[in-house]
Amino acid sequence: MATCWQVLWAYRSYLIVFALPILLLPLPILVATKEAYCAYTIILMAFFWCTEALPLAVTALLPIILFPMMGIMKSSEVCIQYFNDTNVLFFGGLLVAIAVEHRNLHKRIALRVLLIIGVRPALLMLGFMLVTAFLSMWISNTASTAMMMPIAHAVLQQLSKSSRDRDIEEGRNNPTFGLQEISDKNKVTKHENRQIHPLPPGSLESKTNRIQKKYKFSQGMSLCVCYSASIGGLATLTGTGPNLVLQGQVNSLFPNNVNVVNFASWFGFAFPVTVIFLLLTWIWLQILFLGFNFRRNFGIEGQMQEQGRAGLEVIQREHRQLGPMTFAEKAVAVLFVLLVLLWFTRKPGFYPGWGKLAFSDAKGKSLVSDGTVAIFVGMIMFIMPSKIPGLTQDPERPGKLKGPPTLLNWKTVNEKMPWNIVFLLGGGFALAKGCEVSGLSQWLGNKLTPLQSVSPSTIVLILCIMVAAFTECTSNVATASLFLPILASIAQGICLHPLYVMVPCTLSASLAFMLPVATPPNAISFSFGGLRVSDMARAGFMLNIIGVLVVMLAINSWAFPIFNLYTFPSWAHSNSSTHCVSSESNTTLSNL
Repeated sequence: MATCWQVLWAYRSYLIVFALPILLLPLPILVATKEAYCAYTIILMAFFWCTEALPLAVTALLPIILFPMMGIMKSSEVCIQYFNDTNVLFFGGLLVAIAVEHRNLHKRIALRVLLIIGVRPALLMLGFMLVTAFLSMWISNTASTAMMMPIAHAVLQQLSKSSRDRDIEEGRNNPTFGLQEISDKNKVTKHENRQIHPLPPGSLESKTNRIQKKYKFSQGMSLCVCYSASIGGLATLTGTGPNLVLQGQVNSLFPNNVNVVNFASWFGFAFPVTVIFLLLTWIWLQILFLGFNFRRNFGIEGQMQEQGRAGLEVIQREHRQLGPMTFAEKAVAVLFVLLVLLWFTRKPGFYPGWGKLAFSDAKGKSLVSDGTVAIFVGMIMFIMPSKIPGLTQDPERPGKLKGPPTLLNWKTVNEKMPWNIVFLLGGGFALAKGCEVSGLSQWLGNKLTPLQSVSPSTIVLILCIMVAAFTECTSNVATASLFLPILASIAQGICLHPLYVMVPCTLSASLAFMLPVATPPNAISFSFGGLRVSDMARAGFMLNIIGVLVVMLAINSWAFPIFNLYTFPSWAHSNSSTHCVSSESNTTLSNL
């Protein structure tokens, strides 16, 4: 019997892939409508994404097969969703991020900030969180975590070494934050007469207590890096996948919207969320792993000074090894700043912006998008040399001259570009378009009209909790791709501004803090050792609650003027019934 279950478990992926489509067939057979066909595709992809029976990117390609075969959309209409403007923005933004990583500029920024902030326990944790969050705003969460974790552990190892050295010199236990292991030989102490005496009563207990505190500090440092990587990605449109899914699906479901979700508007909304969430996370991790002794945490006690110097030496040594800033690093830094400035000034909201002033159509609308800017700066990376132009000898071909390499080359891009996310985003956009064309969105909206009697803030809170729980066991991009078309239908059905529902749930899709498998940053931190699943679950559960509360605060306050949530927008009428009027929406939201 045990062997039978082992065989089933070993072949579970094959069973799911072959059996699930057959088990779901009654839906499209008994209800032969386009809405049912689209629902069949969504349910099938949801199960495949949750179980990972197929790779996530492969599952995302199913609409290319199923939508044309079921008569929902033409193949050409489906395929165009896989490289739309939002995917171009993602691709262009990653070109710049890869260049920053390839030229090691991110490590220089990280070490410089840590040198400024200092290495006292609480400030050291805050420093790593700030640096990791800032990097995650511009490069992938996985890359920022993979870079910061070795630096964090190098600092911890140096603290441990300093602790052991001082123990040898002074013949006593070090009460500060070092990471030393207890062993049986430490249970006794030798005096000069070579006689072995037991440690005084309470001494072993005190030492064990100190080692536990050092162990907990190490756990806190590991978790602060992976958590801040996920939090930092919330701040920018290109920081994490769900943000781009939101922009793409808003543009797909509501093509008449006035580019309401762009880089500037999203940053204005999400950056305060990131700052508040990051500070609350820092306070929570302090309480959980450092305790309430704030004098000790901030290094006010004199015994912390030597430990601070030890950690500082590690960071200074790493910074010295980088050497002076190269021409390539300076060039990438300038282009990076240029990209951010162009993003912010294209359509800032409080004045027309260069996109509308310089590149507008006959109706006065901007012809360029954030994706245009990203590709423009990314193209420059392939043109600009990485060294000051000059003639040098080619080492591979003696006697031949060779020009300097460019800042970025395609081999590097091909190795570091997460192509699976490109397909995953495209699959989500195809699902959203299929929901619109098939009429499933309108059908769901009509069925959910009874929810109008429920407070909008209550609806959003329940949806955020549901999405945050769901994203713990599946990809955050897949979660956003599945939920956002349905959430848009809910908003239309109860005459709520679509962004009032979609934006907070998009942020909630990134609140995956409880399990090592929830996100790559969690898995990286867990792989360094010293963490148990229960440690991450205990810390992450409270962060999920804090995150949902911060999101609710944001969507019910400063989100209103940024996204104009006061009334039901005219551009959202395209796929909904005409009973939703501005005054009705205004009345509904005023009762929050």
